[in-house]
Amino acid sequence: MPDPLLDVRDLEVRYGAVTAVRALTFELNAGEIVGLIGPNGAGKTSTLHAIMGSVPAHGGSVRLAGRELRGLRPEAVSRLGVALVPEGRRIYPDFTVEENLRLGLVGRGRDGARGDLDWIDDLFPVVREFRHRQAGTLSGGQQQQLAIARALAAGPRVLLLDEPSLGLAPKLVDVVFGALEQIRDRGVGVLLVEQRAQRTVALAGRSYVLSNGELRLTLGPSDAADTERLIAAYLA
Repeated sequence: MPDPLLDVRDLEVRYGAVTAVRALTFELNAGEIVGLIGPNGAGKTSTLHAIMGSVPAHGGSVRLAGRELRGLRPEAVSRLGVALVPEGRRIYPDFTVEENLRLGLVGRGRDGARGDLDWIDDLFPVVREFRHRQAGTLSGGQQQQLAIARALAAGPRVLLLDEPSLGLAPKLVDVVFGALEQIRDRGVGVLLVEQRAQRTVALAGRSYVLSNGELRLTLGPSDAADTERLIAAYLA
């Protein structure tokens, strides 16, 4: 069996005297969606940022295809093939959709990037339709699609998503979750932090339940239908 694309072992993240993530171990394969679920303050966002290098990991290891990421700056992690879509989207509202999208292309070769842009246009038609509009004039759901598109423009091997459905109408949640399936099918490993626990468990190959910074339980897609177990696991 091949080694995992992303291999997290005994990860620890601290903020001063507070330990946000402790001894967290999990893996993510290429072409797989893995969920991280749990209550607020469980350590999910801290895990994503520790992988990305935007907060320091105080213990353990984070390996991408066998290469240690711990200690690298976010721009170096990005160049190696990891992209983060943070909570709140963080697009540049005064830039056009096109300008936002091209930020994801920095450092990429023109030929490979062109093919990805064509695919992204098909995945999120709103990006093509509003390419010359200021990003700040888009709806929240359109901005979320742009944020994911910008991350994909970098050609990542691993895509980290923090609450991509937050604040979206149900129809747009369907758009985002449908896009994640297509991203997975292109061989990208997707690590998904989501409050929509049932939807995430149904979509992901595996979902890890975190509480107080620790892994409490691993769920599979069949567990999505067991509402009582899911609620108990989520509340941990």
